[in-house]
Amino acid sequence: QGVLSYRGYNIHTLADNGTFEEIIFLLWHGWLPKAAELAQLKKDLVAARPLPGQVVEFLGSNGGANSMDVLRTAVSMLSLYDAEAPDMSAEANHRKAVRLMAQTSTIVTTFERLRSAKPVLEGDPKLGFAANFLYTLTGNRPDDVMERAFDVALILHADHELNASTFAARVTAATLSDIYSSITSGIGALKGPLHGGANQDVIKWLLGLGDEDAAADAVKNTLARKVKIPGFGHRVYRTEDPRATHLRVLSEELGLRTGHEKLYRLSRRMEETVKAVKGLDPNVDFYSASTYYSLGIPIDLYTPIFAVSRMAGWTAHVLEQYHNNRLIRPRADYKGNPDGQTWIPMAER
Repeated sequence: QGVLSYRGYNIHTLADNGTFEEIIFLLWHGWLPKAAELAQLKKDLVAARPLPGQVVEFLGSNGGANSMDVLRTAVSMLSLYDAEAPDMSAEANHRKAVRLMAQTSTIVTTFERLRSAKPVLEGDPKLGFAANFLYTLTGNRPDDVMERAFDVALILHADHELNASTFAARVTAATLSDIYSSITSGIGALKGPLHGGANQDVIKWLLGLGDEDAAADAVKNTLARKVKIPGFGHRVYRTEDPRATHLRVLSEELGLRTGHEKLYRLSRRMEETVKAVKGLDPNVDFYSASTYYSLGIPIDLYTPIFAVSRMAGWTAHVLEQYHNNRLIRPRADYKGNPDGQTWIPMAER
């Protein structure tokens, strides 16, 4: 029905009223934080931001590698330097979730700074999660509009029921493997272009177009060849993706503010054409592409940023799996002869 809710709160309510830190707390605990609870979470996240030196060294020596490969490996490395990694108590796992939430962001920004030969910024403890990410990534403190836009984008990507990466994380957690292994499984699934990588394809599309008429023609020609347009349609939704509703607005506002309004106009023309020809609505990837571009985020970091946000949902699901665990073990329906094959000696094969 086109409804997305976190813990019973409609995504439109959360995007209009919440901050990303409030949504992290909501996903982990099931209720909106009181002022003292939110202040403590913010304090914990700030304290957990720094990376182990060995992880920073790894990031600095792999600047030319695929950004999602680097993120997946770096997150896995974190377990080697976490003294609580083997502790499977609920309290220890919650503390590890806090560290994963904070350090995944630091991994992405540190990787970008090092590969660009720029000094790594430690971050400002006075800045919230979204503002600190943009500051430590670009070196510029975002204004209130840009901070709020990115905060909303993080909220919209924070969770999405049993998508491929969340399911992968829960399957791993269901074996009672550690939380780092579970999250690494999720990142591996997110890397695929049918899951987290589509917004990179969208921005490449937009940057390769001329004017709005060219955009419409390119869409029609592509669809006529039975080739899919990235950022449209969804495995579950048969209505507009409710996240796209907000990102469309952010794309327009940031485009006008940063001089990239052409990307928004091209996006609108593409949307109108796909809707007319195929009856498909845009998904979360479509307008997030131009939104991130207007924020000055490098294209190959779009999917890692998806992981930064989705870490809230992944860790919430893993903690829930641990709390009431049952091994996730699907069964297969074999279509051949199940038990009647005769062994053939090597000389007769």
